Amino acid sequence: MARQGVVINEVDEGQPCLICEERCPGFIPHVWRKSCVNCKCARYDHDIYNDGFVNISDRIGWQSSPDTAQSLGKDKIYKMGYTWAPLGLAMDRIDEYMDQLPNDKVPRRGSQGEKYRDQQITYQLPRQDLCQEYCRSLKSAAEKKNFRDFVELRNELAMGLGVVQDYVKEDLVCHKCEGLIEKGDMAVFAPKVEAPVCWHPACFVCNTCDELLVDLVYCQKEEKLYCQRHFAEIYKPRCEGCDELIFAGEYTKAMEQDWHSGHFACATCDNSLTGQRYILKEEKPYCIKCYVDKFANTCEECKEKIGTDSKDLSYKDKHWHEKCFFCCDCKSSLVDKPFAARDERLHCADCYDNNFAARCDGCSDIFRAGMKKFEYKGKQWHEHCFCCLCCKQPIGNKSFIPRGDDVVCTQCYEDQFAMRCMKCQGAINKGGVTYKGDPWHRECFTCTNCDTQLAGQKFTSKDDKPYCADCFGELFAKKCCRCTKPITGIGGTKFISFEDRHWHSSCFNCYQCNTSLVGRGFLTKEMDILCPQCGR
Repeated sequence: MARQGVVINEVDEGQPCLICEERCPGFIPHVWRKSCVNCKCARYDHDIYNDGFVNISDRIGWQSSPDTAQSLGKDKIYKMGYTWAPLGLAMDRIDEYMDQLPNDKVPRRGSQGEKYRDQQITYQLPRQDLCQEYCRSLKSAAEKKNFRDFVELRNELAMGLGVVQDYVKEDLVCHKCEGLIEKGDMAVFAPKVEAPVCWHPACFVCNTCDELLVDLVYCQKEEKLYCQRHFAEIYKPRCEGCDELIFAGEYTKAMEQDWHSGHFACATCDNSLTGQRYILKEEKPYCIKCYVDKFANTCEECKEKIGTDSKDLSYKDKHWHEKCFFCCDCKSSLVDKPFAARDERLHCADCYDNNFAARCDGCSDIFRAGMKKFEYKGKQWHEHCFCCLCCKQPIGNKSFIPRGDDVVCTQCYEDQFAMRCMKCQGAINKGGVTYKGDPWHRECFTCTNCDTQLAGQKFTSKDDKPYCADCFGELFAKKCCRCTKPITGIGGTKFISFEDRHWHSSCFNCYQCNTSLVGRGFLTKEMDILCPQCGR
């Protein structure tokens, strides 16, 4: 296509940043950088738009050709609700074409898709790649000639407009996704690609950024499609500072990026960093002075900035020069040494221990780091100070028995303080019983006659000796004249005595009719007792 003047009507100044949003008051161009003076974000990260209808041929600087003359005019495109329509497509098929694109990328008027198109025009077809007028870094005549030669060869050999064929005549294969394009479907062709290949409308994208090729403008290399930006970067380095292609013979490589000489500069003061020391912060380079002024921390001790010539030592969001990081008491350096903080002041381990460490209630010495501490009843001891009152040996992890405010080991307690069983004389540690004021082991408190354990059982005594009920009855109790069983009295058993004879209350019955005689008169007949009726 023949060249004509490039027509670009971009509106950028004052436009909001799409990344910073309300934090950026609006785009203000830097003198030479690609970024905004206010927020430092790139120009194409702002909501740049094109003033009026954009004919992509006018932006690139192509004169109309028979192919481009087939495109619809502004009024027809706007009437259909779009800001662009593809070349060579009948009006009644445009909606069908748009339906094949991602919904948020369809250039409907007043939609997100319209903004997407404006952004991609600015990004894929940067004005400084299209027209020398927008190149601020072409210094010499040779550089300007190289720029013109590059544009001419690009336009002649690589750049073109995709053409949509609304009805393919046979089944084809998409060159990108390798999916089927059936006979009668739409396909996009790139006339400057020599091979007979085509693409689905949604697959007509840049091989590098994978974005839809805006308005179907492509550049081809070895049957691969690129947007103009990424095609140009195959052949020419792009300056990370100003976003222009570099046509000079000498340039700077730093941070894995390319820069015009002088454009590798401090992000704050713009002084060149070529051959100079610099520091990266959030992927931006700063000279030493600007980095210290902008980011260096203030020393807690001397209140001066901590420059790059000193280590920045930090503790709990506070910072110190290496030389200022010392104990507030003895002034010894704390670098690579243990320390502790008290009331926002730093102390070495020894000073902290002497001033603030807890002390042993036994020896009054401090507890040092790593020492075991034993606590009991609000007091604390070193391991070697927590000792038995009697034998003076450390208790350690052994069990102990309290004795007033002191502690006694189990052995000493048993030897000197424990109650002893009346039977075996062994120490009673737990579970003992008391009988007539004397302590017994439960297992030792048994019947004097049969050794049955009496703890929890009914028992009685004879001559201060305990007996179970059975043994007491057999050995000492009166016998019932009627049933001959012992009358023990255990459990409140009642009995009746008469002339040296004894009966259980339940057995004191008439010997003939078995009527109870308790509380009644009775007669005797030899060894029997009878009720008055039976005794007549």
